[in-house]
Amino acid sequence: MSRPRILIVGAGFAGYRTARTLARLTRHRADITLLNPTDYFLYLPLLPQVATGILEPRRVAVSLSGTLRDVRLVLGEADGVDLDARTVHYTDPEGNGGTLGYDRLVLAVGSVNKLLPIPGVSEHAHGFRGMPEALYLRDHVTRQIELAATSDDPKTCAARCTFVVVGAGYTGTEVAAQGKRYTDALVRKQPLRQGIEPRWMLLDIAPRVLPEMDERLSRTADRVLRRRGVDVRMGTSVKEATHDGVLLTDGEFVDTRTLVWCVGVRPDPFVEGLGKPLERGRLLVDPYLQVPGHPEVFACGDAAAVPDLENPGQYTPMTAQHAWRHGKVCARNVAASLGIGSRRAYRHRDLGFVVDLGGPQAAAAPLGVPLSGPLASAVTHGYHLAAMPGNRIRVAADWLLDALLPRQAVQLGLVRSWSVPLESSSPELARVPGGNGNGNGNPGKEEQT
Repeated sequence: MSRPRILIVGAGFAGYRTARTLARLTRHRADITLLNPTDYFLYLPLLPQVATGILEPRRVAVSLSGTLRDVRLVLGEADGVDLDARTVHYTDPEGNGGTLGYDRLVLAVGSVNKLLPIPGVSEHAHGFRGMPEALYLRDHVTRQIELAATSDDPKTCAARCTFVVVGAGYTGTEVAAQGKRYTDALVRKQPLRQGIEPRWMLLDIAPRVLPEMDERLSRTADRVLRRRGVDVRMGTSVKEATHDGVLLTDGEFVDTRTLVWCVGVRPDPFVEGLGKPLERGRLLVDPYLQVPGHPEVFACGDAAAVPDLENPGQYTPMTAQHAWRHGKVCARNVAASLGIGSRRAYRHRDLGFVVDLGGPQAAAAPLGVPLSGPLASAVTHGYHLAAMPGNRIRVAADWLLDALLPRQAVQLGLVRSWSVPLESSSPELARVPGGNGNGNGNPGKEEQT
């Protein structure tokens, strides 16, 4: 008798945890296949440290084949599901099509950059959801400082040294906090002729920084940012973006060459093609993470609307913490559907949150206990090392080297601006010349400086 086929689409927090837990539970009693565009699991919370030169890119890229035993990896992007035939069609990195059959399907396709109908944003802003975007931002920020240092025009110099981050959630706050430290370090090595200092702006329509966190931690983060020199503007956003700058909702025009879009995420539009009920773009599932009417199909992570049993009538938020725990429960329920163990509904307990503000500064609330300063920084670093499924020693080594040695601030030139469009269904992949579909296409223009 052939073994049941389990197909997992996506290797983000939810998909990776599902694959790892299923491999342990089934113990060779099922064939597990993982379909993903890349051969690594990206530990997103540390991506700002890649963009600012603290960590090398491979530190936050955990090898799938190296850490998922007894799981077959297929490189490709899913572009269609036939629920009746129980097949998933995909396109591999070289543009070739393929089909995978399944007896159990887990959809963990995650999320993409959230877009708003603001003129010019999709053309001039860049998101922060994948490795290519982080590498592009690192090169771009470095280049702007280097070009500013040789500019004879004070206005151009100031524009190149102004960096606008929209979205004061976890990602945007960390990008602004870490970015300011990075550019200050660059200017110390290569002073600007006009004596202009790097300027970072953090915008959000919310009334305070980190609105998801306890107000005390929000105030801590706000205080650290302002003390560091970040221009924090709450209740303010972008009205229009151009090549030369951004028009704010308060009427001010800011000359800049950098607009980082961190306003949040939206479910991967892939789930819309299933023709099943959605909740604000997320695929509706029951408390056992199964798609109603299709008991062989499960969904978890950002693209799944999972009922929040602790708050009836609501759905669990789109966070990495929930996605990670979705994966564990999903794996148990998939195994239970094959007669291995028993299933359970998804319930959660808030474990708290951590925000790394760079250096000895952080804001953390482990188990609801608010912390700040060096203690919060130690807790934050410890949390990330414990949460990462691999590369812990390498990450810790990079942190130690960053504390002892100056950062290597060089442009690698590997990712161009047209390679990382904001409007992309695949932020984990950089566009390549001659590609087609799903994030791979011809460049519209060369890098603008």
